[in-house]
Amino acid sequence: MVAKVDVENCIGCGACEDACPSEAIKVDDVAKIDGDKCTDCGACVDECPQGCISLE
Repeated sequence: MVAKVDVENCIGCGACEDACPSEAIKVDDVAKIDGDKCTDCGACVDECPQGCISLE
């Protein structure tokens, strides 16, 4: 599994980036997840206020 972002609903708030312990997320306009760094921990899913990150 890897975290995926629904870019249509992402507001670029950075909550997921702050929550990610493996520094796999960078936010410019929207969150972008580096699949090589993502450990599937789900921290970003829990912190996203828009609910636009899922583990797939």
